[in-house]
Amino acid sequence: MYVRHLVLTDFRSWPRAELELAPGRTVFVGPNGFGKTNLVEALWYSATLNSHRVATDAPLIRVGADRAIISTIVVNEGRELAVDLDITSGRANKARLNRSPVRSAREVLGVLRAVLFAPEDLALVRGDPAERRRYLDELATTRRPTIAGVRADYDKVVRQRTALLKTAAGSRFRGDDSALQTLDVWDGHLAAHGAQLIAARIDLVNELAPEVEKAYQLLAPASRPASVRYRSRVDVVEHEAAAGNTDVEVLEAALLDELSRRRPAELERGVCLVGPHRDDLELRLGEQIAKGFASHGESWSMALSLRLASYELLRAEGSDPVLLLDDVFAELDTARREALAQVAASAEQVLVTAAVAEDIPADWDARRIDITMRDTDSGRISEVQQ
Repeated sequence: MYVRHLVLTDFRSWPRAELELAPGRTVFVGPNGFGKTNLVEALWYSATLNSHRVATDAPLIRVGADRAIISTIVVNEGRELAVDLDITSGRANKARLNRSPVRSAREVLGVLRAVLFAPEDLALVRGDPAERRRYLDELATTRRPTIAGVRADYDKVVRQRTALLKTAAGSRFRGDDSALQTLDVWDGHLAAHGAQLIAARIDLVNELAPEVEKAYQLLAPASRPASVRYRSRVDVVEHEAAAGNTDVEVLEAALLDELSRRRPAELERGVCLVGPHRDDLELRLGEQIAKGFASHGESWSMALSLRLASYELLRAEGSDPVLLLDDVFAELDTARREALAQVAASAEQVLVTAAVAEDIPADWDARRIDITMRDTDSGRISEVQQ
């Protein structure tokens, strides 16, 4: 799989950018602040409908513009597919597949499969559980695009149930139980969608675990062994996850029981305390949790191991995913640079950003695209020199 054509309109710092790409290795070279990362961010967004840098879409739209457009042509085993994404802040994104509108932008998920390495990956180890949940959900969605609908439905239920909890907390003191009766219905929705999402995550972690262990051994052979485990605050779910079980009915029943048990606490606090939005992917080095105990080098190795494991899972299912390397070589020591370069050597397409060409392995045969800046009446804008 590779991206043959990329066009950006009012995306981040780019009023307009158009690139012809090819299989093999391509390096975008330019000083920091010139828009290199914006190019790979656009491709990652096309693959996942998420940015690796921000949680909302508003920053993706160039200042002064109403919307941003990402257009790609992806080649997979000789077949070309064109994807156009129309990003408007505060509104649902629109998408076209081969120039025809689709009902939901989620329908283009899976056209472009990619794995991204970026400096932000350290947050997978050192950051909050939300970072690790997002990692799992993005990978699960890349492998099975239908998971995107499950995630969207679950997030909607959590928002609406949270609002109902706040309402019910006040109305119960007035003797009004109608909100509590409605809460029973939303408990069922949360358990049903939550169980599907948890099952997908457990299934993914089962496959990820040996790949993470193998990747970490490659990156840090002298370090402690790495392991990953799905953790839940619901005891039954925790037990099922440890056993690798993904029976949706069992998980749903466990969530319903826990929702019933925790309802008083939820009403008191006005938040949903039960569900996959409270879970975590536990990362361990030997007997210790990686977060808080791993050194800087170990944290980088663990983060890279998660991405390498993602890459191996995706390529095992068919064509190679596009490999996006956003300014990571400058962050790595020699051993980790060599391990990452080894993976990139066999990938069908690798797109790399670097502030200076010296950050790229010296023995790489790569096409270079320079990112420059020029002054215009509207200010300084970036340009692509192919």
